Amino acid sequence: MTRAVSILWKATLGFLAVVVLLFVATNFGLLGKMPSIEDLQNPSASLASEVYADDGTPMGKFYLEDRSPVGYKDISPYVIKALVATEDERFYEHSGIDGKSLLRAVKGVVTFDPAGGASTISQQLALNLFGGQRASNKLSRGVQKIKEWIIAVKLERNFTKDEIITYYLNTVAFGDNVYGIRNAARTFFQKEPDRLELNEAAVLVGMLKANTTYNPRRNPKKALDRRNTVLDQMVRNNFLSDADANKLKREPINLRYKKLDANSGIAPYFRENVVKEEVRKLLKDLVKSNGEKYDIYRDGLKIYTTINPRMQLYAEEAVAQNVAAKQRIFKQFSNIKSGSVFKGREKELEKFMKQSDRWRAQKEDEMSDEENKETFFKPVPMKIFAWNAKRETDTTMTPMDSIKYLKTLLQSGFMSMEPQTGFVKAWVGGIDYKTFKIDHANITMKRQVGSTIKPMLYCQAIEEAGFTPETPLQNVQQNFPGYGLVPANGKGARGGSPPMAVAIAQSLNGAAAYLMKQIGPQRFVDFLNRCQVQTKLDAYPSLALGSCDLSLYEMMWMYTMFPGRGFNTKPQFISRIEDRNGNVIVNVAPQIKEVISEVAAYNMCKMMGGAVKFGTATRMNAYGIRAEMGAKTGTTNDNTDAWFMVYTPELLTGTWVGCDENWIHFPSSSAEGYGGAAALPACGMFLQKVYNDGKLGYDNEAKFVKPAIDKNDINYDYFQNIIGPQSPDAEGEDMGNGNIDDYFGGGVDTNGLGQIGGESELPVEDQPKPNNKPKPDTGRKQQDPADKSPKAVLSAPVRKN
Repeated sequence: MTRAVSILWKATLGFLAVVVLLFVATNFGLLGKMPSIEDLQNPSASLASEVYADDGTPMGKFYLEDRSPVGYKDISPYVIKALVATEDERFYEHSGIDGKSLLRAVKGVVTFDPAGGASTISQQLALNLFGGQRASNKLSRGVQKIKEWIIAVKLERNFTKDEIITYYLNTVAFGDNVYGIRNAARTFFQKEPDRLELNEAAVLVGMLKANTTYNPRRNPKKALDRRNTVLDQMVRNNFLSDADANKLKREPINLRYKKLDANSGIAPYFRENVVKEEVRKLLKDLVKSNGEKYDIYRDGLKIYTTINPRMQLYAEEAVAQNVAAKQRIFKQFSNIKSGSVFKGREKELEKFMKQSDRWRAQKEDEMSDEENKETFFKPVPMKIFAWNAKRETDTTMTPMDSIKYLKTLLQSGFMSMEPQTGFVKAWVGGIDYKTFKIDHANITMKRQVGSTIKPMLYCQAIEEAGFTPETPLQNVQQNFPGYGLVPANGKGARGGSPPMAVAIAQSLNGAAAYLMKQIGPQRFVDFLNRCQVQTKLDAYPSLALGSCDLSLYEMMWMYTMFPGRGFNTKPQFISRIEDRNGNVIVNVAPQIKEVISEVAAYNMCKMMGGAVKFGTATRMNAYGIRAEMGAKTGTTNDNTDAWFMVYTPELLTGTWVGCDENWIHFPSSSAEGYGGAAALPACGMFLQKVYNDGKLGYDNEAKFVKPAIDKNDINYDYFQNIIGPQSPDAEGEDMGNGNIDDYFGGGVDTNGLGQIGGESELPVEDQPKPNNKPKPDTGRKQQDPADKSPKAVLSAPVRKN
C-alpha cells in the first residue's frame, strides 16, 4: 500500500469515525437537547383551544399559533396523495431517510450548503415538531440536519406511515398564522379537511413550498401555477390521469377565505369577554399530568358552550334592527344633531382623546402632547362604524369629530337563557365588537335599572309580608324620615288604591314607594342579596324605583326565579371542557337555589303578564307570541337607560339600551327613550324568530304551570275586572309621561332601514344543526358542524403502461 493510499484510507476512516461520533453525540443530546420517545409521542406543539356552540358548531378559537389537530380518517385522500407526490415520492418505501435525499443531505453538511439536501416528510415533521425554524448559520444548519435524520428514524420506528403524515399535516404552517390542514381548509375554503376537492387540496399542498409566495390570497397567479405543478406531480406518480389534470388546470381557484379571529366567528363579545374568563376560573385549580397548569392559548382545549347558533344570530339581528332604528331617531334630536350635547364637556372629550388608540400610537412615536392634540382637529380619511351591511363606511373627518360621533351611538346589551337550566342561549354585548369592545351584558357593566327592580319588591311583599295580587296599594308619595319623599317629584304618584296586579303592570311609582314603606330598605336589600345580586347595595328608600346600578347579567340571574317556579338559577355559559385528547376535564352543573315559594313565583308570573295585557309592555302583542309571558319595562331618570325583561315558561330574555356616557341620552320629554319603546322591540323581534323556528323546539303555546293551591292561596284571574289599557305613570322620577299611544302603539317600525344582519359569522359553509339542547357527545360530529357536502373520495390510481 502506497503512502498516498494509506493516507486516503486513514482520512476516510477518520471522517467516518467523526461522522459516527457526531451522530452519537447528537443522539445523546451533547449538541443540543434531543426529544425522548415520550416527547415524540406527546409533541409539544401549541394547539389552539376551540370554542363550540351547543350543537358542535365552531364559534372561534384562542391561540398563539392557529393550530387544530385532525385524525387521518378526517383528511381528504386528495391531500394525502398530493402531498406524497409533491414532497416525498418514496414516502411509503423509505424508513425516514430517502437514499437519494441522504446523498444530497450529506453533501449539504460537508459543503455547508443546506440546499444540497432534500428532506423527507418524516424529516420535515421532525423540524416542525422540535426544530421550528431552519437555522440560518450553515454549521448550525448542518447539526440541525443531523438531528432531523435521527428524529425521522425514531418517528418511523414508533409510528405508522399514516400517523406520521397526519402529524405532519397537523403541524405544518400554511401562512397567515394558520397551522395544520384543518385550519387551512377552514380558512381558505370554509370546509372541513375531509371535504376538500382535488383542486383545493392541490392549492394547499402547493403552499407548503413557500406559504407566503404561493398564498392564493396574496399571490393568486403564483398559487395557480403552483397548484398546476402539484397536479403534474400527481400525474407523474400515477395518482391522476393526464386528461383529468388538464381539465382541472383550466379551473380557477375558488377561494373562500375567512380567518377566524377575535372580531369574527360566532358571538365575539361572549367568547372574548365571558368564555375566556370563565375557562380561567374553571381551570384555576386543575393541573395536567406533568404538573403544569392549563394554558388556554396552547393546550388545544375544546370548550363546549351553551350558546345556540340560530338563537345567537336571531339576537344579533334583533339588536341591530332595533338599535339602528332608534339611532336614526336619536340623531335627529337638536342637541345631538348640532353637537350642543358636548357643550361644557371639554374635559370629558380630552379624556376620550387621550384614551384613543391614535393618541397612544402618536405618543409612542414621541409626539408631544400639544402636537398630538393638534392632529385631532385636522380632517383625515378614516373608516368608521355605520349601520349598514358591513357595519363600516369610509369618510373624512377630524379625529375629534369621530370621537363625538361614536359617543352619540346607542349601545345595547342582550341576553336570553333557559331559566330552569341556566343555559345562556344568546349573548350580545354591543353593536359591533370590532369597534366597541365594552360588553354591556357582562356582570362588570352596571347601569341604573329603573323599574325593572320593582318585581323583586312586589315578590318580597307576597312572599314575606302577606300581600296578594289584589291587595290595594296607596299610589301616593311616601315620606321616609331622613330621606324625604319618594318619589321626589310626585309625578308617578297620582293617588288612588290600585291592586298590586294593576300597580306592577302599569309601573306605578307611588305604589312601589308604598311597598318599600311596608318592607323597609334594609330588608329589601337582604332579599336582593338572597336573590344573588352580586353588587353591594346601600339601603336607600329610592331602591324601590331602581336607583341602584346593576348589570344585565345580575338582572337575568334574579328574574330566573319567576319562570323557574321559585328556583334561582345562575346563568351558565359552559357545559364542559375537554383536553386535546378528548378527555373531559371539567363538567359544569347548573347552580340552582330555591329562594321563593312556587306559589309566589306563579303569582308574579301572572301579575307581570298584566304588563303585556294592559300595562307598559303591550307592544309585545305585535310580535305574535302566543306563549304566556311575564314582562317588565324600565326607564331611568332623563331617559338615560332603557330596559326590558320578558320571560315565557321556557325562555328568559333581557336587554338594555342607552349611550355609554350617562349625559348623552334621549330628551326627557321623548317617549322614544322609554323601556317599552327603546328596548322592548329587540326582545319582541328575537322571540318572534325563535318561536317561528320550529327546529329550535320551543313551544309557542306554553303556559306557566299552576302550583297546587290551598285554601289560602289566590285562585282566580285578578285581571278579569280590568277593562282596556290604563295610562301608565312615568318610570323614572324626572320624566314626563308621554301619551297612551307611546305605550300601546302596535307594529314594528324599522324606519326603512331594511334587514341588517347579525355580527356573527359561521366559520364553515354548513348551517348549525337544529338542536337547542347541549348533549354530551365526544364524537367528531359534536365538534364539527353538520356536513352536507359529500366526503372527498379518490378514484383508483391511474397506472401507466
